[in-house]
Amino acid sequence: MSSEKPLPSGPKSDVWSLGIVLFELCVGRKLFQSLDISERLKFVLTLDCVDDTVIVLAEEHGCLDIIKELPENVIDLLKKCLTFHPTKRPTPTELMKDEVFSEVSPLYTPFIEPASLFSSSLRCADLTLPEDISQLYKDISSDYLAERSIEEVYYLWCLAGGDLEKELVNKEIIRSKPPICTLPNFLFEDGESFGQGRDRSSLLDDTTVTLSLCQLRNRLKDVGGEAFYPLLEDDQSNLPHSNSNNELSAAATLPLIIRERDTEYQLNRIILFDRLLKAYPYKKNQIWKEARIDIPPLMRGLTWAALLGVEGAIHAKYDAIDKDTPIPTDRQIEVDIPRCHQYDELLSSPEGHAKFRRVLKAWVVSHPDLVYWQGLDSLCAPFLYLNFNNEALAYACMSAFIPKYLYNFFLKDNSHVIQEYLTVFSQMIAFHDPELSNHLNEIGFIPDLYAIPWFLTMFTHVFPLHKIFHLWDTLLLGNSSFPFCIGVAILQQLRDRLLANGFNECILLFSDLPEIDIERCVRESINLFCWTPKSATYRQHAQPPKPNSDSSGVRSSTPYFSAEYTEPPKTDLSRDSIPLNDLKSEVSPRISAEDLIDLCELTVTGHFKTPTKKTKSSKPKLLVVDIRNSEDFIRGHISGSINIPFSAAFTTEGELTPGPYTTMLQNFKGKVIVIVGHVAKHTAEFAAHLVKMKYPRVCILDGGVNKIKPTGLLTVPSPQI
Repeated sequence: MSSEKPLPSGPKSDVWSLGIVLFELCVGRKLFQSLDISERLKFVLTLDCVDDTVIVLAEEHGCLDIIKELPENVIDLLKKCLTFHPTKRPTPTELMKDEVFSEVSPLYTPFIEPASLFSSSLRCADLTLPEDISQLYKDISSDYLAERSIEEVYYLWCLAGGDLEKELVNKEIIRSKPPICTLPNFLFEDGESFGQGRDRSSLLDDTTVTLSLCQLRNRLKDVGGEAFYPLLEDDQSNLPHSNSNNELSAAATLPLIIRERDTEYQLNRIILFDRLLKAYPYKKNQIWKEARIDIPPLMRGLTWAALLGVEGAIHAKYDAIDKDTPIPTDRQIEVDIPRCHQYDELLSSPEGHAKFRRVLKAWVVSHPDLVYWQGLDSLCAPFLYLNFNNEALAYACMSAFIPKYLYNFFLKDNSHVIQEYLTVFSQMIAFHDPELSNHLNEIGFIPDLYAIPWFLTMFTHVFPLHKIFHLWDTLLLGNSSFPFCIGVAILQQLRDRLLANGFNECILLFSDLPEIDIERCVRESINLFCWTPKSATYRQHAQPPKPNSDSSGVRSSTPYFSAEYTEPPKTDLSRDSIPLNDLKSEVSPRISAEDLIDLCELTVTGHFKTPTKKTKSSKPKLLVVDIRNSEDFIRGHISGSINIPFSAAFTTEGELTPGPYTTMLQNFKGKVIVIVGHVAKHTAEFAAHLVKMKYPRVCILDGGVNKIKPTGLLTVPSPQI
């Protein structure tokens, strides 16, 4: 029967193990001592054919008399535990209801599993308060630091100058040994060695060392009690308050790397994030708001989970996945893990490799429609490092991250997804840096040659972990288009070297990527993102919109910075999908009529409302260039647009034909220029000409003038009298 097939290792295997241990305790001897492993397995398999496993085991080991003297309820318990078929064997929960435990159960308070941080169940459901609430704050002069978790205190102790290794050396728990003393006395050809003493660091040492908090307390002496209990509902500044004058406010303006080493600043940020995360998901928007300032390293793992919207019974879901049964991908995973961020002590440890293996297998098994591609291990590394002791959360974060930023990247045939992604990236380079785009295209250095590892691993394959943490702190606040801006920002840091070199030199440059200033990269990518119209990075293969019954809540629940272009509402003014070959033929990106209306600050009723704040500026944000002939232009055009007919726009040398609007076009160089027309091919060619002339931020109106006509926004000039 198919239901009788062997199940993977799990709780029911533990019940069998419990039965063996209890049997050995009852009879006072070890089982199967005289048999080697193959004989033991043969014997265990024969138990499938017997009615009473306990009696057979007792007869085999000559202890039937001892078993018969046991109380009836103990024998019943052994039989339940040693049921051969896992499907018929009770679970631990069912086993706890056995009458053997009925006498002792009332003596213990029943265990109520606390609601996990990302569970949607009410965390205060089992909270009991004393009748006199003043009992809760008896000690008015309490030690606030002592109320913080040991992880927080140890982290702050290290920031305040604590050095654990130095303390252990002082207590002679760590002893240095001259290298010559570690050499073996005798060595075989196969590498087996003899004669060296065992290294003390590999032996158990139960010595307790008390670390002094004097230095930390002295560092925090100016921090007032209210800093330990920030008011979340108070209309306060983004910065936590402090009694130490304006030091904290000053620290907030310092570079991130200095803020992360400031003990007092980190104390305030850790406490604030701890309280916000405990109120997740109710304080989700405030977590987003604070994360835009910075994320304290200690709270990064949980904060990322909150930013990714992780919720539900993540541990139960992870535990239910079969991570033991061999699968075809195992061999590739085994090959990749020893090459993934192995400079890090945690990830290079045997336990790190085992955790890597389990999390990656869990993802592969739970996503049967996707496959394991090389690079998935690099993608897993940041989540595993931050949640090293919480594999379930690492898996949940990875499972939430991939659909958001790498939707369908791990399909068996992902070429159409990758090609569309790289084409949009090429358009982004042309949009933000036409000179660099022209040069790279001339020498044939296309994104296919260098950018696939960037995007397939979201830069984890090219940057070390400490840089990835700062990069992803911002990436997770952006939508799935944000990686394009990171890619352009990286190219712009290497701009001078790329422009000065040919194809071979560029290949060599990217084979061993030079040092990238990650803080500058983050700043510039945010700036590029703000300059990019939302619809310019539209992709047909981006994640489809999530069904949402309350359409009014879609925008408000998601910060604008992270809102996807593909999210509802989708209207007639939205961008339409075009074939990949057509997309590849266009140098400049298309933008939707929605974005054009928004950027021109035109008012339209009932079609689309953008969540961006209007800037009160008299200067126009963009220039609309209408390339239709003058007759069509006069019949109706977008307010504020200029007319440069395509047929006579450029000279034979490729320069702009002098005309009344040529100067205005040149004056707008650097701002967004939208090309509008009837024929898609003409608008694409006109935009490509401008890019050749090094005009940045050039884009095409998707659908042309016909998309704007139904809105009633086309204006007709008044007749000259």
